[in-house]
Amino acid sequence: MRNILVNLVGWLLCSVCAVTAGQDNSVEEEVAASLPNLKIPTLGGKQFWTDYQWRQGWRVQQNALTGHWRLLDFQNFRHAWGSREACDAALNEKVPTKEIESQHLVLLLHGLSRSASSMAAIGEAIERETDMQVAYFEYASTRASIAEHAAALREVVAGLPGGLKLSFIGHSMGNIIVRHAIGDWQADQDQATLRRLNSVVMLGPPNQGASIARQLSRTGLFGFVTGRGGMELGPNWEKLAEKLATPPCPFGIVAGRLPDQWQLNPLVDGEGDFVVSVEETRLAGAADELEVPRLHSFLMDDETVQEATILFLQTGHFPHPAP
Repeated sequence: MRNILVNLVGWLLCSVCAVTAGQDNSVEEEVAASLPNLKIPTLGGKQFWTDYQWRQGWRVQQNALTGHWRLLDFQNFRHAWGSREACDAALNEKVPTKEIESQHLVLLLHGLSRSASSMAAIGEAIERETDMQVAYFEYASTRASIAEHAAALREVVAGLPGGLKLSFIGHSMGNIIVRHAIGDWQADQDQATLRRLNSVVMLGPPNQGASIARQLSRTGLFGFVTGRGGMELGPNWEKLAEKLATPPCPFGIVAGRLPDQWQLNPLVDGEGDFVVSVEETRLAGAADELEVPRLHSFLMDDETVQEATILFLQTGHFPHPAP
C-alpha cells in the first residue's frame, strides 16, 4: 500500500512539474510571438495548445493561456501566429486544397495530461499496415472542459473534406471527448457528419467515470493539476454524463486487466489497468471488447492492441483465439 501511495504522489508531483514546464514554454512562445513572423520550430502544442483546423498534417492551434493562434506544419514548424483569421488565411495559402489521398481518416485523441505524441506508435502502425490516413488531435487537456475540447474537435471535423469516412481512436479521456462530440452532433441533428462515422476504438475509456479521479479530487492537488476535465471524470461525472452519446457506429473497447501478481490500486474500484477498472470501461452497445494485461498509460504502445485496433477498423471486430 505504501509503495502505491508513494507512486501516486510521485505522479502528481511530476504532473505539477509538467504544468510548470508547460507554463515556462508558453512564456517562451509569447516572447517568440513578439518577434517577426518567422518560421520557427515548436514542440507541437503539448499541454497548452488545442487544434481547431487540420489539413494534410498542418494545424491551426489556439493557446489555452494567452488566446493567441498559430499555424504549424506537419513537422511542427510555426509558419504564422496572431489572430485566427490570419492563421486561417496562411493555411489557405500554404495548403490550398483540403483533399487527402485516403478516403478513410482516423483521428487519434490522447488522454489526460498527455499529448498527441503519445499516440504516435499506434498511428504509425495504422498508416504502415493499411491505406488509411491518420490525424492527431492535440488539445490542452488540463486547461478546459470536456465540452470545450469536444467543440474544438467538431471544428476540426467540419474543416475536413466532406466525402471522407471518419474513425476515432481515443485513449482514456480522449474517448469521452469523442462521445461528447457525437452527442453534440446528435443534438444539432447533424446527420451529414453522423453518416460519415465508420468506427470508434476506445482504449482504456472511463465510460462510467473514474473512481481514481473521485478519490484523488479530495486532495485538492488533483483539481489543480488536471483542471476541469479531470474533475469531470471524478466528482462532476454525473453532470457530464448527460451530454455523452453512445456512438451510432460500431465501437470496440480495449480494457487493461493486470495479472494476478500485480497489487490492486486501492484508489480504483476493481481489477483494471491501475488507473481505470475493467467495469469502468464498459458501455452498452459495444460491437466487441478485448482485455489485455497492460498498464493504462501504455495501452496504445502495445503491438497486440495495435493489431487488434487495425482489425477493428477494417472489420468491426477484435481478434479472438479459437475456442
